[in-house]
Amino acid sequence: MDARFPSAVSGCSVENAGERAIEGANREASRGANRGAADGADAALQVEELCVSFGAARSKIAALDRLSFRLRRGEIGCLLGASGCGKTTALRTIAGFLRPQSGCVHIDAQCVASPQKWTEPERRGVGVVFQDYALFPHLDVAGNVGFGLRRHTAAQRAQRVREMLELVGLPGSGARFPHELSGGQQQRVALARALAPAPSILLLDEPFSNLDPDLRERLALDLREILKRAGTTALLVTHDQYEAFALADRVGVMQAGRIEQWDTPYRLYHQPATREVADFVGLGAFLPGIVEHRDGRSQVHIELGVLPIHARTDQVIAGAAANTRGEVLVLLRPDDVVHDDASTLRAQVVRKAFRGAQFLYTLRLPSGATLLALVPSHHDHAIGESIGIRFDADHVVTFDVQQTASATH
Repeated sequence: MDARFPSAVSGCSVENAGERAIEGANREASRGANRGAADGADAALQVEELCVSFGAARSKIAALDRLSFRLRRGEIGCLLGASGCGKTTALRTIAGFLRPQSGCVHIDAQCVASPQKWTEPERRGVGVVFQDYALFPHLDVAGNVGFGLRRHTAAQRAQRVREMLELVGLPGSGARFPHELSGGQQQRVALARALAPAPSILLLDEPFSNLDPDLRERLALDLREILKRAGTTALLVTHDQYEAFALADRVGVMQAGRIEQWDTPYRLYHQPATREVADFVGLGAFLPGIVEHRDGRSQVHIELGVLPIHARTDQVIAGAAANTRGEVLVLLRPDDVVHDDASTLRAQVVRKAFRGAQFLYTLRLPSGATLLALVPSHHDHAIGESIGIRFDADHVVTFDVQQTASATH
């Protein structure tokens, strides 16, 4: 922190240790509420304290560490995280390809996987869309989609295949073969095949990883519409936050076999519960600040100015995050920083990335701290140029200065 900065607010008051301890408990309670997704009676999928390890007894590696979450019927969930976080292990355990060492998987209120109970994968009512789609090359589209309908009559199977191809937007494609389809069409056929037996849960393993980047978000929105139309409960695993946000109602950010936060995409981005979530979801920067509580109001002083903390939840979190000197770290997203030529606060452009409608600028403040700003692309500033900026956000997100994470990402 710039030595000049704290002196500007040296007279601010902070809460005593007892008050901060109470607010800390409130903070954990409010954030813990984010992790719940449904009442047990309404849960199509419930994962409780799931543990899965690999390796010999003396060198076991924990892939899942007491993983817990729930999905309501008709809800779309996502496990989001970097490679090695355990998301694919979770999917494989739910599907029945791996056995847990402890914990339980419930599908429609029935335990299908625990140390004491095991239901075979084909009896769980689960459909899976694999990363490579796994279409049968020797079968046409109709044969692929109807593959899991062996107990249906020929007429029933043909009718169901027609319904599924209509649902995924491929009517009249039953006679074509997989090699005659584009990647996006193959993905739709794999989805139709998984939905045809009307599974209780649909599991999707990185379903867009083989597609061009330009197609991914559009197909994610199409897939969401298809699943909602069918009323299907689904769980996606991915490392791509844009896919997760486009498709899912609830997203769990995973790290080291656990869910850091299970929440809506909006709250994950705007109200991350931990520094790890803030670092992984979206771009941003952390600036040092000092929290002040005065006359029943809360605010935080940062280099950009004084930010009022209006929401009670944000006040509680800021009070719990502040140390004895009131110091916190404030999360600033690129959309929180507005280009304003009339502002007296100046920042130097040190990096720029053209994104079509916008530039993503990396800006250096007078203290040397850096932050990011999204600016309309008609404001084309040169590297080294000084521009005016101001803060514009309806909530303030604060963290404990002792938490370790990169200052910018």
